[in-house]
Amino acid sequence: MGQFRLLLSTAVLCVMTACSGSSHFSAGIDSNNSAAGSQNAGITLVSKNTEPAAANTETHTIAALPANKLIALTFDDGPRPYVLFGSKEAAHPAPGLADVLDKNGIKATFFVVGWRLTPKTWGEPRHEENIGVTCLDAAQQLIRRGHELEDHTYSHLELRSQERKNGEPWVRRDVDRGAEAIKAVTGAQPRYVRPPDWIITSEARHDLEHQGYRVLTISPENPVALRDVNSLDYLCAGKAVGCPKPSLADAVLKQVEQREKKGTFTHILAFHELSTTAAIMPQLITELKARGYRFVTLTEYMKLVGAKPGETVVKQQAAATSGPVLPR
Repeated sequence: MGQFRLLLSTAVLCVMTACSGSSHFSAGIDSNNSAAGSQNAGITLVSKNTEPAAANTETHTIAALPANKLIALTFDDGPRPYVLFGSKEAAHPAPGLADVLDKNGIKATFFVVGWRLTPKTWGEPRHEENIGVTCLDAAQQLIRRGHELEDHTYSHLELRSQERKNGEPWVRRDVDRGAEAIKAVTGAQPRYVRPPDWIITSEARHDLEHQGYRVLTISPENPVALRDVNSLDYLCAGKAVGCPKPSLADAVLKQVEQREKKGTFTHILAFHELSTTAAIMPQLITELKARGYRFVTLTEYMKLVGAKPGETVVKQQAAATSGPVLPR
């Protein structure tokens, strides 16, 4: 009887070992990545065993990519109705940027110019097409569609040069005038400022931050996750030369990849309201979604990624493995 019990116990132990062996791969990943794995459902790894039958292929959900991969799409220099809602010129038809965003379920943030929000203004007569929609109407439509408006100054003049000519109070007033024009449309005080061409003195930047604004720049003073990605899309407009090769979309994706190599998976992408930019948006959005990115407004982005101006961001990176985050 004692031998029989020993044989029975041995048989049971073998069965349990075999079962645990078949699930060891999945259990091992869950134990190391359970927190991240819960936020990355749908990311799969295909594991084939030694048997040739295709039916034996198994999929296991793992945390192969960082959690909370975020993109904040932002657009400067508007509102430009012909870009937002489509050109009517037969020779230069273009998709409407607002319609592209709607079709993809994306809410973006528009850094608008204050003077454009004055009544009966539809743009610059020499360069912009009048489609029968004023800039003010366009801004109101953006708000109704769930997008955000933030401050790109009132004049759209380069702030450092104007500070030299007119003093720092002029800079603060130009930003405030832009904010007042936006508040008249949205009913809310803008919280973010992007200086034209990202050019602003350190003193003016600090003063604006003291007033409660957050200044977006490409400066290395900002933590990398709070540093704008300059798309260079303005090099692709009109007769401008120097458009990134092989394409604007590919160049932006390359910048995203470079930031990923440094461990950053959250990005503020800075574009301009241009027909050429609207044209590449469907491709770019599709590519970024395929890479696992989620699109958010700038306000949502800052809640998830940033804290206060100048603070080092510690939450913007979620490691793809249990290894250390790569240093910048």
